[in-house]
Amino acid sequence: MPPKRRQPDFSNLLKVLNRQKPNRPTLFEFFMNAPLYKRLAGDDFDDRGDDINSFRLWIAAFKNAGYDYTTIPSDWRGLTFPKKEQDKKSSISLNEGVTITDRASFEAYRWVDPAKGRYELVEKAAKALLPDGMKFIAWGPGGVLENVIGLCGYENLCFMLMDDLKLVGDLFEAVGSRLEKYYRLICPLDCVGAAISNDDWGFKTQTMLSPADMRKFLFPWHRRIVRAIHDSGKPAILHSCGKFDEIFDDMVDDLGYDARHSYEDTIIPVEQAYEKYGRRIAILGGIDVDFICRSSPEDVYRRSKAMVERAAGRGGYALGSGNSIPEWVPQDNYLAMIRAANEVL
Repeated sequence: MPPKRRQPDFSNLLKVLNRQKPNRPTLFEFFMNAPLYKRLAGDDFDDRGDDINSFRLWIAAFKNAGYDYTTIPSDWRGLTFPKKEQDKKSSISLNEGVTITDRASFEAYRWVDPAKGRYELVEKAAKALLPDGMKFIAWGPGGVLENVIGLCGYENLCFMLMDDLKLVGDLFEAVGSRLEKYYRLICPLDCVGAAISNDDWGFKTQTMLSPADMRKFLFPWHRRIVRAIHDSGKPAILHSCGKFDEIFDDMVDDLGYDARHSYEDTIIPVEQAYEKYGRRIAILGGIDVDFICRSSPEDVYRRSKAMVERAAGRGGYALGSGNSIPEWVPQDNYLAMIRAANEVL
């Protein structure tokens, strides 16, 4: 059964993002999945099939599960970077669907203007559906590095770094400048309380590019994205997978992110991440998705409860998964995780 409901209060998440103690244990999740949304929303979801129908579902699900916000539904897009179709199975290739391979294809690419996004739908949904105390968290159509790789391919990008640095710089600028503009358009909306800059930067053992290349080509755009979010008075959350210890100081001291999301036990368990980094950046989620899948509901609950108790006296932490809740995560295990926070109403 869905958890007992509690009144949303976005100030709890704001305190977490400011590394303070919230008034009660607080939940954070990037996104879940359609069957789980429908289960959580229950009878509160009236499927009208209109242009804000997905907002109706996500708001009901996040509210009923005990969150103080909802992320903006994934089918709404203020910006896209059109690519060739990829074969999507249990994973996708970082080299398939390449659109830009050289200067000519770069010049021929038809870039989308973020100003043409339907931002009025976000405001319409907020006015019609968003409960008192609840806010939206905006997020991007992928991040700077993700979209660069999506357009030119990972191996091609590595070759470009050796063969054509000017093209690499132009590609990062074309993607980064549009993402910056997108955040400058979405973040000032009153219904948006924070923003996620979602951009996977690494693998289990290293960053996808060398730290030097990331500082040269990638980080200047993230610095501008964070500034765009902060200029609207909102906190900036980094969602990024992979090993990050070599670039942690960049993330906090240079780029200025307020919080980080996405943790894996094989890289650093969230308990260790909280102790090592929690004084400098808010820690979000972190209960490893593989652990949630493979463990019993009782074990998921115990680990989640222990993490809530670890942070109770210090703050700066919101409970959630290490990444997201795809369909293969057992629903009862997810409910066991959030029960650890929802027990305190």
